[in-house]
Amino acid sequence: MSSKLIGVGVGPGDPELVTVKGVNALRAADVVVVPVMDTGERGRAEATVLHYVPEEKVLRVVFALNERSDRARREAAWDAAGERVAGLLKRHDSVAFATIGDPNVYSTFTYLAQTITELVPGTVVETVPGITAMQDLAARSGAVLTEGTEPLTLVPVTAGAAVLKEALNGPGTVVAYKFGRQAAEVAEALRESGRLDGAVWGSALGLPEESVRPAGELDGTALPYLSTLIAPARREGGRGGKL
Repeated sequence: MSSKLIGVGVGPGDPELVTVKGVNALRAADVVVVPVMDTGERGRAEATVLHYVPEEKVLRVVFALNERSDRARREAAWDAAGERVAGLLKRHDSVAFATIGDPNVYSTFTYLAQTITELVPGTVVETVPGITAMQDLAARSGAVLTEGTEPLTLVPVTAGAAVLKEALNGPGTVVAYKFGRQAAEVAEALRESGRLDGAVWGSALGLPEESVRPAGELDGTALPYLSTLIAPARREGGRGGKL
């Protein structure tokens, strides 16, 4: 029988936003791997998982989650993490990997899965979807993500402010991830595109330090790295105007 690697989305931080299927997958797995930075602090995925499975079942594996510039260091960390998870799969029938948000949306799980399929051929890879930060922020702020025929554009600001500016000048709602360190550039892009009104940002969603505020309050001060922005579509014509 082939071993199974399951990427489980555990949402943006609120443990109540883990799906029933996600909880069942975590509890059914032999081991639950959670990613941590080499600095060692407990991450959101681990904190969420511990609401549902005993600590002795959870294994912390170091990933270079905060490494953006040193590609060699990042690759070495991925390789080491892959080797460790591969060892688990050779000893266990199923290993779950808990990731914040959704395992198929900007998740470390995709890199791990690629590594595992090379190291342990025949491993069955599955994913359990999770609530994303943009969905949670929309719910907490009242922002509507899409209506009718509107497109939805998701941009990681780590790709550069130019990518965000291009999206803001297009149609539909724009969601920006990971923009905290470039908050000043994001605020400028919103003003230049005329998309500041109605835009909202949030960080630490579902956690005690949660912050959800109008984007107009962005003053250039750096925000938490995992901040999310929603700039709703320009809507005219009343109810159903985009049908």
